[in-house]
Amino acid sequence: MLVDDSAVVRGLVTRILESEPDIEIAASVGNGQMALSTLERVSVDVVLLDIEMPVMDGLTALPKLLQADPGLKIIMQSTLTMKGASVSLRALEMGAADYIAKPTATRELAGGVDFRSELLGKIRALGQARRRNANRPPRPAATGAATAPRPAVAMAPARVPLHPSSTVTLRTAPVESFDVIAIGSSTGGPQALFTLLGAMRAGTVTQPILITQHMPATFTTILAEHISRVSGWEAREGQDGEAVRSGRVYIAPGDFHMVVEVRGTEKIVRLNKNPPENFCRPSVDPMLRSIAAAYGRRVMTCILTGMGSDGLKGGQAVVASGGTVIAQDEPSSVVWGMPGAVATAGVCSAVLPLPEIAPWIMKQAARR
Repeated sequence: MLVDDSAVVRGLVTRILESEPDIEIAASVGNGQMALSTLERVSVDVVLLDIEMPVMDGLTALPKLLQADPGLKIIMQSTLTMKGASVSLRALEMGAADYIAKPTATRELAGGVDFRSELLGKIRALGQARRRNANRPPRPAATGAATAPRPAVAMAPARVPLHPSSTVTLRTAPVESFDVIAIGSSTGGPQALFTLLGAMRAGTVTQPILITQHMPATFTTILAEHISRVSGWEAREGQDGEAVRSGRVYIAPGDFHMVVEVRGTEKIVRLNKNPPENFCRPSVDPMLRSIAAAYGRRVMTCILTGMGSDGLKGGQAVVASGGTVIAQDEPSSVVWGMPGAVATAGVCSAVLPLPEIAPWIMKQAARR
């Protein structure tokens, strides 16, 4: 369902989507109130929701739509401004699955290849996740002899079923602590980061945390501010040439790869504009490769929800250096692309529901 007060924008997006045989436009409406009314009589998997609209704006409609259909996947449309980024992050905290940066001109919207590919990729990934979640049987209650499935954690190599469609081989869990935490995420990542770092509050873990979240410039600035607010960590975008310090969170700035290099006894943040990897800049893989080279076996890597497979090659480099990789499980992921890639490649020591990741990391951190 398309929800935008601009008939021109709805028409242009409609033309993009109508050319795709696997995507059906269930409805096209001009404000949030109309969207709510439409949802009562039309089956919808994904909503493309504009933020600024008359009668009922996107932020007002968002929780009402989710209340009417908790499994609905909502993509917010916003501008690439500080205000747009701030509102988008707020929408993600409220339950939106993702966002897409709205082109600033009709001409750009009509001919923007990047916008088209990003829009189609997100709609497909979220639509497929919606269908999978709808078809997944509920977990059994822990009554009598029946117990709920345990998260996949290996104390020795094991094959663990995560979902009827996927089985992973887990590596032996680490026996020592680590000197750095590296996190990669994409679709659904901001919400997952707020949950993870909110539970792993500053002071409970002293190791520095480096994060690559697929986001454009401006959005990563706001993301750092939100993480600081919800977690108490000193979070900010990485600055080229600064030293990596304990107790801080470094976020790859939009449109820059963030890597780590060794200079004497210090680890230094470096930013570069090398070509995108996995169609992304920033990308998780270059960050993980550099951290593996700089820290060796004392690396803890966590791959959270996201589309694609960014983080797989970097995760393999981490494991080859003796480090540890864990991943978010499928049921708690908005999209099980990135974590699914590392989980099914056999590089993970644990595949966990999101609420159990922070306790697992904190337990490992306490081994220092």
